[in-house]
Amino acid sequence: MASAAEQLASNLNFAAFAKAEDLKKRIWFTLGALLVYRLGTYIPLPGINPDAFAQAFQQQSGGVLGMFNMFAGGAVQRMAIFALGIMPYISASIIMQLMTSVIPSLEQLKKEGEQGRKVINQYTRYGTVLLALVQAYGISVGLESGNGIVNDPGMFFRISAVITLVGGTMFLMWLGEQITARGIGNGISLIIFSGIVAGLPSAISGTLELGRTGALSTGLILAIMVLAVVVIGLIVFFERAQRRLLIQYPKRQVGNRMFQGDTSHLPLKLNTAGVIPPIFASSLLLLPATVAGFSTTGTTTLPSWANAVLAALGHGQPLYMAFYAAMIAFFAFFYTAIVFNPTDTADQLKKHSGFIPGYRPGERTAEYIDYVLTRITVIGAVYLVLVCLLPEFLISATGVPFYLGGTSLLIVVSVTLDTVAQIQGHLIAHQYEGLIKKSKLRGGKRGK
Repeated sequence: MASAAEQLASNLNFAAFAKAEDLKKRIWFTLGALLVYRLGTYIPLPGINPDAFAQAFQQQSGGVLGMFNMFAGGAVQRMAIFALGIMPYISASIIMQLMTSVIPSLEQLKKEGEQGRKVINQYTRYGTVLLALVQAYGISVGLESGNGIVNDPGMFFRISAVITLVGGTMFLMWLGEQITARGIGNGISLIIFSGIVAGLPSAISGTLELGRTGALSTGLILAIMVLAVVVIGLIVFFERAQRRLLIQYPKRQVGNRMFQGDTSHLPLKLNTAGVIPPIFASSLLLLPATVAGFSTTGTTTLPSWANAVLAALGHGQPLYMAFYAAMIAFFAFFYTAIVFNPTDTADQLKKHSGFIPGYRPGERTAEYIDYVLTRITVIGAVYLVLVCLLPEFLISATGVPFYLGGTSLLIVVSVTLDTVAQIQGHLIAHQYEGLIKKSKLRGGKRGK
């Protein structure tokens, strides 16, 4: 079966794509939904002065706001109705995943199958609304504290801003679910992907402009392009890398028939945590600088020790690099331990009479899986640290603003791989359906 699927995948061509009408409808729906999202990032929040906000944002673009603006496709910089983006939903999803491993009742819901997942998804939506309300109210208060940003400050502006921003986040959450159900790929991931890629043309044109004016040499620009291609290839290799554990199933007798034993593999991803460690590490490291930026409005100043700490935690500083690497490694192990439970996996194998050769089912199997997972997570953590620190070294050494760095590059490559895999899956399914129809027609003609 696997060899047949691989053969079909290798024979995929444009002719097969042209015949897959359902796939084309899904792709058009996805593109239309993403177009609606991009249009929403240009609709400004009512009641603000765009010029005054753009000036205030420029002073804070190096903190958490800069990272959120990249994920929101520039909506934060324009303070659009989608300024909160989809980040509250992602945060709520991560919190729910953490809680399912801590709270027994939620863990039981997770094991109940489809019905349990629906309940957890509903809790995630409630959490999204709560987080969006808190963040939207904080944004409205922060906007009022700026000089001339809000045209008419007061409770009416706060209420309207909260309703608009929360409504924008809920609409994006609904739009992402529609893309997942009726389009191609994971809707939430594609929304973040489109937001990041939307800023790529301006970043490329800005770099080329620096080369035209002589601020950057042609050789350095070419080296950056080659380095970007190498990093993308490295990410593709490590994101697809797996450690497969051999699983064997013994012979079994059903009635009077004896079935031969079977073998399969338990795939363990090299980077089980995905892009979560860089996101958490970046947010925590950029948070002090962002809070300090808002704290120094007007005549307020920070003490000398706080300024020294902020300077040491700036981009390119050794302390920043050390903390960034340590946090990425910590969250890589922490999140892997949450999303993959070796004990549950060993119990499932034992329930289905599967075993790893050389290890007794149950506790010994769980210990071996945990041992292998820990070793490959070390490699995955080192890979994440190298990919995320490379842009930081590039910025500090050359002063070049490396747009697709670390987290954003991981998201772009991972989403592209997943979307292409889904498209190939739809094409393979379409070709299988065509083969089945042809075989039925031939069988019918022979019967006649």
